[in-house]
Amino acid sequence: MALSFNPQELPVIGVDDHLPRVQHERLLPEALRARFAQPPAWQPEIVAEQRFTQRQPTHASVLVPLVQRDDLMVLLTQRTDHLTDHPGQISFPGGRAELTDTDATATALREAQEEIGLEPRFVDVLGSMPTYTTGTGFIVTPVVALIDPGFTVTADPFEVAEVFEVPLSFLMNPAMHRRHAVDVTGATGVTSVRREFFSMPWEGVGANGQPRRYFVWGATAAMLRNLYGFLAA
Repeated sequence: MALSFNPQELPVIGVDDHLPRVQHERLLPEALRARFAQPPAWQPEIVAEQRFTQRQPTHASVLVPLVQRDDLMVLLTQRTDHLTDHPGQISFPGGRAELTDTDATATALREAQEEIGLEPRFVDVLGSMPTYTTGTGFIVTPVVALIDPGFTVTADPFEVAEVFEVPLSFLMNPAMHRRHAVDVTGATGVTSVRREFFSMPWEGVGANGQPRRYFVWGATAAMLRNLYGFLAA
């Protein structure tokens, strides 16, 4: 669904630099494994967006892939511009559940293999985060996993325009979490609703080797924000 606004042109109404970043020792693989094995008492900050379609809710899963390099890196994709849902946006590998999937984790693993060629043998699932419901009606389960760096990316060109990585430490620093707000048409198509969202712009290097700005926002940024809350608790 095409947006009625350009999120990159909206003003920043707040930055959460008053909050502590997640300490380095909490971002190590074994610390993450321990955190998911014994979760703290916490509540996700954001669980749903304002609905702007009347489509029936659909269950989906995404894989939150933490690639084990010198420091953990979050693998993200940029969706192709012609897709019906969330075209051109930065997202985790994932998609809607199918009847053959045994659970949310199976959906995430299947979708990651279909979208970017990530074979399950390289994936060490740590656990799942609470569901996040998008404005387009997807009830998304984020499945967090450590990824062996020996994998090879083979992206589906129909769905994926680019695959890239962002340091987990950058995304777990709330000083990089920017707040935005915009008035959009609600699901009824009549009333206007206030939509608030986070962005986490990353100044990286594109596939051509040139500097590039990756604008992480919306549902992807919200799920990363919830991961921050889970790890900081």
